[in-house]
Amino acid sequence: MIQAPGEQTRRLLLGGGTPGVVTRCRDFTRQALQDWGWPVPDPDGGDEDADLADRMEAAEDVLLMVSELVTNACMHAGGPRELVLRLGPERLRVEVSDGSPEHPRRRPAADPAVPGGHGLTVLDRLARRWGSAPSTSAWGGKTVWLEVAAPVSPALPRPWDRRDRPDRPDRPDRSGVRSAASPESG
Repeated sequence: MIQAPGEQTRRLLLGGGTPGVVTRCRDFTRQALQDWGWPVPDPDGGDEDADLADRMEAAEDVLLMVSELVTNACMHAGGPRELVLRLGPERLRVEVSDGSPEHPRRRPAADPAVPGGHGLTVLDRLARRWGSAPSTSAWGGKTVWLEVAAPVSPALPRPWDRRDRPDRPDRPDRSGVRSAASPESG
């Protein structure tokens, strides 16, 4: 992918291993978000400002989605090969590449109380959009990606402002946005 003007990129090469990789990717992402000025929650708590709390929740959502993408690569593709974070003026794009050519697909509905099988639902609910594409790397496989709105200053409306989604007041409008490789596209 060509870097867009004003875009910043962070890349973590992983080599396909699985031990400790989810924690490593979360830590890498947390550090990148902090470096880029995202409000990352203080582990000791004490963040009282409501708008700041909303923006920190968005950062936690990103960390959760990174965990889901990396876990899926571990469970279904032998582990991730690379994590790429691309921050542009209006969005953050997260890409996880692995060695498997199989694109993500939904499994039969699982019991919500049983662990496993909920990762794509998490992406549907938290990402503006997501999908997968064949990897252009030397090792082949695929890249699963997601996009979220970039954080905004407290003076500006939040990216998930209620005006955007009357049906889901807490999330941005994703109507009609699906990747060609998305499991729901026909």
